[in-house]
Amino acid sequence: MTSTLTLSLSEPAGHGLSQQALEIAAPFGFPITNSMIVMWIVAAGLILFAQVATRRLADVPGGAQNFLEWLIEGIYGLLESVIGRHLAERTFWFFGTVFLFILAANWFGLLPGVGTIGWGHETPDGFIIDRPLFRGANADLNLTLAMALVFFACWIVWALREVGVRGVAHELFAPKGETPGGLRVLMVVVFFAAGLLEIVSILFRPVSLSFRLYGNIFAGENMLETMATLVPGLGWLLPVPFYFMELLVGLVQALVFMLLTAVFTLLICQHQEAEPASAHG
Repeated sequence: MTSTLTLSLSEPAGHGLSQQALEIAAPFGFPITNSMIVMWIVAAGLILFAQVATRRLADVPGGAQNFLEWLIEGIYGLLESVIGRHLAERTFWFFGTVFLFILAANWFGLLPGVGTIGWGHETPDGFIIDRPLFRGANADLNLTLAMALVFFACWIVWALREVGVRGVAHELFAPKGETPGGLRVLMVVVFFAAGLLEIVSILFRPVSLSFRLYGNIFAGENMLETMATLVPGLGWLLPVPFYFMELLVGLVQALVFMLLTAVFTLLICQHQEAEPASAHG
């Protein structure tokens, strides 16, 4: 039976979102998946919007420039309240970008056509899409893991730049507080062991960050598809309330990823950050 690229108007039964992004092309041997296409569309859209909004800067902003400035100031203010002005100035380029990208990708995945346009085949129950052209970008573990690993690399650079190798070692292994006498030797051993556990925890952070984002977005898209096929004839109505919930989930997950990574950065750089804070009194 010949597969065709089409829009699925029927309600396929028992067809869930695949756990992995599907390869739809491989030009010059380079595999392109349906989630990569959405990622490129979202990135290009954000870049285009930024170019349009900043093409003619005005002292009294309006339209796209006004919206962009309001958005950036809001994100920066939130980030500054969490990690302080010093770290916010140095790291906002990453946290602001990753928040906007995750939010836009999450909401783009809710648009009609994502998951319902693609290659498929006819069945007795109707036309089934088994190779969708578009897939939510963050419903692909490869992308969420890549963002987490990029953060991990930036985290190492920021930590070494702010407190140095000695400061990182002190934060991980040095005893906290004042301990008199022979008890201090015991505390050195205890905090050294705790530091080793902390290193294991740090190494697992990219995994936890990537699976948290992927799991929530993947589960949400599966829920919407289940609601669309749950009751024949009502596939256009049942998912509507859940779409509003997924809009909120998309925003929350973008905030969670940004704030968790920001707090991880603050924890390793907090000694350096305390100086500017005390200076401002």
